[in-house]
Amino acid sequence: MYDWWVAVVIGIVEGVTEFLPVSSTGHMILAGTLLGVSEADERMKSFEIVIQLGAILAVAIVYWKRIAGLFRFGNKKQAARKGLNLLHILLAILPAMTVAYLLSDWIKERLFSPETVLIGLVLGGILLIIGEKQQSAVTADDVDKLSYYQAFMIGLWQIVALWPGFSRSGSTIAGGMLAGASRSAAADFSFIIAIPVMVAATGYEMLKSAGSFSSADFGFFAIGFAVSFVVALLAVVTFIKFVQRFSLTFFAYYRFVLAALFWFFLLL
Repeated sequence: MYDWWVAVVIGIVEGVTEFLPVSSTGHMILAGTLLGVSEADERMKSFEIVIQLGAILAVAIVYWKRIAGLFRFGNKKQAARKGLNLLHILLAILPAMTVAYLLSDWIKERLFSPETVLIGLVLGGILLIIGEKQQSAVTADDVDKLSYYQAFMIGLWQIVALWPGFSRSGSTIAGGMLAGASRSAAADFSFIIAIPVMVAATGYEMLKSAGSFSSADFGFFAIGFAVSFVVALLAVVTFIKFVQRFSLTFFAYYRFVLAALFWFFLLL
């Protein structure tokens, strides 16, 4: 297995980028290219699954009250209050999960390369700018005011994030803004629906990769998990505050610069 510092670096990359609109998958592919990590290494694929679970745990902790509220069926006050419910979540996650299930192997064979990531970074950055510039009149300034239609539209935008480099959070936040959600409402919803999507994806991949690692890898995996969890926790809290005050175009410009730098690196 690789040295422990590789676990730290990739754990940081995953934790910082998983919930920011910059594409964690794209960043891990690019980071792996720089570190000499082989995408064909089955144990590294398992490692990436484990550190994603760390990021999932972080966002679940941040939104635990909201998540718990979705399941309070016996609470009359909760039931009477109009707001976010499980149908919103279902409408938002079904489109991308269906497409991912049908095309998972094709996506991994054709799209998991540095070149395709750079294309995704640029196109995803353009989408962020469009979301900011062409935002519809805001009809949902809070996540509890999202309509079922808006939840479904956000789910459709999540499909494009299956292309590495596009970014799941970037696509859903920009898509939500185009559907009439405020930036902060779209971000909150994006983080909440990330949990079932990522749990399903990582669970499926973990079953496929169950035999590819041994007890000797435990320390390496544990370091990556812990680093990813702590960094993701800080990143989510920071980003929530950021989107309440600043435009997403900052992340779009970052994506353009990163794509240009890596394109130059690949040409060397």
